[in-house]
Amino acid sequence: MSDLFIQGIVVFVLASFVGFEVISKVPPTLHTPLMSGANAISGVTIVGAITAAAIGEGTAAAILGFLAVVFATINVVGGFLVTDRMLGMFKRKPKK
Repeated sequence: MSDLFIQGIVVFVLASFVGFEVISKVPPTLHTPLMSGANAISGVTIVGAITAAAIGEGTAAAILGFLAVVFATINVVGGFLVTDRMLGMFKRKPKK
């Protein structure tokens, strides 16, 4: 295996552990507002995934790029749905 591949795997594993630790320490009351803020980051992830899928060579790069686009899109849509639901909790109920 090449050194670049091993370096990429190490960075991925460390980022996974750090991400898990950071997310698990967030209290539930802050999770939804932070998720709505993460939608902007996921939007950038979609652009990066599209770029990676376009630049990549071979079938594996195309499949991984497509999966990255799909998962990032699911994250953005889910974040907006949760944010909309959260904001709906603060709306006044219509009077009968």
